[in-house]
Amino acid sequence: MTTGVRRRMGVEERRQQLIGVALELFSHRSPDEVSIDEIAAAAGISRPLVYHYFPGKQSLYEAALRRAADELATRFLEPREGPLGARLLRVMGRFFDFVDEHGPGFAALMRGGPAVGSSTANAMIDGVRQAACEQILAHLGVEEPPARLELVVRSWVSLAESTALIWLDGRHIPRAELELQLVHDFAALTAVSAAYNEEMAGIVLRALAQEPADGPFADLLVRLSALAPAMPAVPAQRLP
Repeated sequence: MTTGVRRRMGVEERRQQLIGVALELFSHRSPDEVSIDEIAAAAGISRPLVYHYFPGKQSLYEAALRRAADELATRFLEPREGPLGARLLRVMGRFFDFVDEHGPGFAALMRGGPAVGSSTANAMIDGVRQAACEQILAHLGVEEPPARLELVVRSWVSLAESTALIWLDGRHIPRAELELQLVHDFAALTAVSAAYNEEMAGIVLRALAQEPADGPFADLLVRLSALAPAMPAVPAQRLP
């Protein structure tokens, strides 16, 4: 009969293990509900040893938050090939994969959790949003995006975040439906902005020219067309 010998971890390896354990616990429960004792037990070490690697729960939480933020930011990475609508739908699929897998952790990331008021945590959250916006702008192929386009993209990223947080509270709407709806929301936001500005109109028309008849944007047009007969007639007005 042999006895297993526990391998001694290096400092960085142990830190990464604790971050992983904490992130896993935070993914299933609010960080406020997870104690250092639970983290230590899950890692198979003593409570004092946790404090040897992290000064306190706040520092461990922020380290886990950093890993979650880095992973979430990668969900917006997408090859710039093919129609924009299909690309955005794949991005939303990966985004909701993360939300689905790390529900309480995602909520804590976006709402601040026990790190409310922490400049470090706030900077990480802002970093995720900025990375998401930069990726979407890159997909539109605009080197110097106008202010209206930046406004649309930032508004849409905020909408995706809010939608995910609301969805987590009961998951009453099918996830796939929300993913498609958010892509439609992006099309709607850009279309409204295009109605007010020629530069935006040019950006939108270039993107639509590459959309297939069976893509998400075309699906939105079909859905809106079905509403048209029931809508009251609007008198023709001269545009400003």
